[in-house]
Amino acid sequence: MKARGGAEGQLTAASGDARASKAQLIAAFAATWLIWGSTYLGIRFAIETMPPFLMAGSRFLIAGGIILVWARWRTGERTSPAQWRSAAIIGTLLLMGGNGAVTWAEQRVPSGVAALMVAITPCLIVLLDWLRPRGTRPTGQTVAGLVLGLAGVALLIGPDSLLGGGRIDPLGAAVLFAGSLSWSSGSIYARHAPAPRAPLLFTGMQMLCGGTVLTLAGLLAGEAGRVDLAGISLKSFLSFAYLIVFGAIVGYTAYIWLMRVTTPARATTYAYVNPVVAVLLGWMFAGESLTGRMLVAAAVIIAGVALISGVSQAQARRDRPPSTGPHSRAQRVHP
Repeated sequence: MKARGGAEGQLTAASGDARASKAQLIAAFAATWLIWGSTYLGIRFAIETMPPFLMAGSRFLIAGGIILVWARWRTGERTSPAQWRSAAIIGTLLLMGGNGAVTWAEQRVPSGVAALMVAITPCLIVLLDWLRPRGTRPTGQTVAGLVLGLAGVALLIGPDSLLGGGRIDPLGAAVLFAGSLSWSSGSIYARHAPAPRAPLLFTGMQMLCGGTVLTLAGLLAGEAGRVDLAGISLKSFLSFAYLIVFGAIVGYTAYIWLMRVTTPARATTYAYVNPVVAVLLGWMFAGESLTGRMLVAAAVIIAGVALISGVSQAQARRDRPPSTGPHSRAQRVHP
């Protein structure tokens, strides 16, 4: 069947894909927009009474185990050492470097600000993709998006924070930037890494590897001595369960499904919506500040990301047909 454009396009040759209904599309978009945007607040609540790295590691070990068992049962596909090696590299860069940075930084930075900082990731992906061997040279519109995104981050942090006198912690912001850089590097590597045919199988492998590294980091940081099972609040426990079930399993599964039944440009609109959702939820439920400068910074960052993503997706559709391989997915496992 020849692929058609729009939301009904790109129903690729992945085995037996059915035409997506409008209700299914709405539900999947709602999952990636709202659930992934809410995970920033969920992380903040979870680490109130749980050590950050051990919390994140346990979260992905549980989610990855569930997904891996289910995917193996459904597909029966075997995995190779090369695939596990690529899963370990991607899981370390994305989950330890990316999600781990967010989890740790939210001890010092409000959840809404963390989401805004992470929104710069597409800008870094474009830049790294250009700098790699035989990379893609960005267009003028892409450069404009990079400038806008970086300007938005500078506006968000502000000169007062950089000098140590503002509300946004400079160290927390630096860790978030390093985490975004790690996430971007892992995403670029994932494009050509050896991977199983079943996307969910590779997702479970990444989560198990990343969760293991996060757990080891927590143990090396001495977090085992901070674990107090009796001291874990109900709010932290429910947030932890929410991050496993909805953030890792439901949200990511919905995103993979969207990548199969709609255009990549539409599937990745979560990158624009998540920061807004996180800022609003942090303001509504966690007493985080919502200033005019944050609103302006959010608009600038999202505008920059929209410019870059729009160009990148248009180029991808011109250069190659839709791919159903798991390594062609944008490997963005959100907090």
